[in-house]
Amino acid sequence: MTHTMQRLTRRGLALAMLVSTLAAAPIHLAAADAADAAAKQRDLIKVLQSDAPKAQKAITCKELAIYGTPDAVPALAPLLEDPELASWARIALEAIPDPAADDALHAALGKVQGRLLVGVINSIGVRRDANAVGALTERLKDGDADVASAAAEALGHIGGDAATTALRQSLADAPAGVRGSVAQGCIFCAEQELAAGRNAEAAQLYDAVRQADVPKERLLEAIRGAILARQSAGIPLLLEQLRSPDKARFGIGLRVARELPGVDVTKALAAELEQAPTARQPLVLLALADRNDAAVMPVLHKAIESGAKPLRLAALDVLQRAGTVECIPVLLQAAADADADVAQSGKLALLKLEGPDANAALLARLPQATGKARLALIQLAGERHITEALPAIVAAAGDADAGVRAAAVTSLGAIGEAPQAAALVSLLEKAATSPERDGLEKALLALSARCGAACAPDLLPLAKSSDVALRLIALQALAAAGGPDALAAVAAAVNDTDDSVADEAVRTLSTWPGNWPEDAGVADPLLALAKSGKKASYQVLGLRGYLQFVQGDRQLKDDERVARVKDLLPFIKRPEEKRVAIATLSGIPSTGVLDVLVALASDPAVTEDACSAIVNLTAGELRNTAKEQCRTALQTVLEKTRNDATKQRAAGALKKLD
Repeated sequence: MTHTMQRLTRRGLALAMLVSTLAAAPIHLAAADAADAAAKQRDLIKVLQSDAPKAQKAITCKELAIYGTPDAVPALAPLLEDPELASWARIALEAIPDPAADDALHAALGKVQGRLLVGVINSIGVRRDANAVGALTERLKDGDADVASAAAEALGHIGGDAATTALRQSLADAPAGVRGSVAQGCIFCAEQELAAGRNAEAAQLYDAVRQADVPKERLLEAIRGAILARQSAGIPLLLEQLRSPDKARFGIGLRVARELPGVDVTKALAAELEQAPTARQPLVLLALADRNDAAVMPVLHKAIESGAKPLRLAALDVLQRAGTVECIPVLLQAAADADADVAQSGKLALLKLEGPDANAALLARLPQATGKARLALIQLAGERHITEALPAIVAAAGDADAGVRAAAVTSLGAIGEAPQAAALVSLLEKAATSPERDGLEKALLALSARCGAACAPDLLPLAKSSDVALRLIALQALAAAGGPDALAAVAAAVNDTDDSVADEAVRTLSTWPGNWPEDAGVADPLLALAKSGKKASYQVLGLRGYLQFVQGDRQLKDDERVARVKDLLPFIKRPEEKRVAIATLSGIPSTGVLDVLVALASDPAVTEDACSAIVNLTAGELRNTAKEQCRTALQTVLEKTRNDATKQRAAGALKKLD
């Protein structure tokens, strides 16, 4: 784009923005009273004719783009000769819908030079003043290249026979610095011919530009237009670009391949695809795919079945966005391909298939599928959550092919329901290798967590297995499932003859899922561990788990919570558990809590934790219901704490009590 054209474009955008902005203002000509509008214009004209600062006059010109009528033209016209206000005046003149504005711009052609003249010519082009064609034609030979270029592009915007003739004649002998703009003007005229349905005339103009010595950008625009103007007859010219070694011509060919309508074009592009260089085939295919032509789908299928790898991947990428149920056979073939990249792309395209019939179509193929296609379908059933495929997936979990078995197990973990827990347990008991057992364990845990306590009856036999590793897996699965039966089995495992199983059972109990009150039964075994666990580590884990229960069970009343913690205090020896106890109590507004916290404040290891909790509690409702207890507790804080901030807070709380 030439500098002249850039200026013209900027001016057009500026005017459009101005009109849009002012059109949204509260006062608009279409809605205002005509008398008010006329008065407004008179005031604006007075500003232009006064000694007002030029900045104010510039704003006035912008307002006249809305309010201006022929009456404003005499005040605006002289400003076309003012270097500082000319562009502002043109904004108003371009917008005034009256021949008077054209006359003012036309008259200025003989009064201004250089940059001001270029601006006037641009404005004439914006207004498409056909009466100015003669004057602009004369300017095509102006010694100032900017002026001649502006005239050429303005003629292009005006269009019509006279402008077109002038531009075509100038195309052959225009100076090199102007010829690009003349070519641009010709292209503008050709676009108008094309829009009016005069394709033959448009093609002649585009051809004239193509045959001239013009900048490459104009040449490419002309090539595009020449093809579009010819419609199907432009196919040979299109193919010429697609075969060109020049990247820019190839690029314009790809662009037009997307724009040119017709089944004949699609067929020609499909034929071209087969003979195009391997490196270019994916680009041609993508252009074909963007045509939204039903005839493209067979081309995509063929590319997937027999194309070079880059072409196959490009076609699969298209089907990831636009695949249909009809594509399933070719996509399954790709998903089973020996090439990992092709197989992955095929699976992804199948995964992204949309529509209510996609799952049904995939499910229908599962019983007859074999080899890698069967494996892919089982994986897809899990990833697409096709629960209707569960019977077939359960059967596949016992397949002779290790890959199919693994895929089936993964899918069971993803979409299996409670009845499938028994199948996974049975497979675990028979698993011969560590990787296979790991996959089954992962699937069983996922299924148990999703389906909950309904899985427990099928998990219990695993907890009694003679295989220690299976008993450990059972503990994790039971914890994931939750519920009374699962809890009872894990609690019983605390006494397992194998230390590793007992250890795992204790750890599992101490972090038992907080499904309160359903799993509130965990309190008793945890309390038993806290008081009499056979290992010190069991007692610690029991304490922590029990305190977690006291915090989490919303069925417990505050007094019950306090009583349970008090009952446990004699067994709490380590600072870590004392801190947990303090955290458990700190949110309970009870005088009993204050007594416990005061006692704990005597332990240097947790003094600061207890003191901070006391200050927090006395700042709440206890301050009003138990003043004396609060006062005593706060005095303890002042005696015990070494933290200045805590001490200041305690002192402040005491003052509020007084």
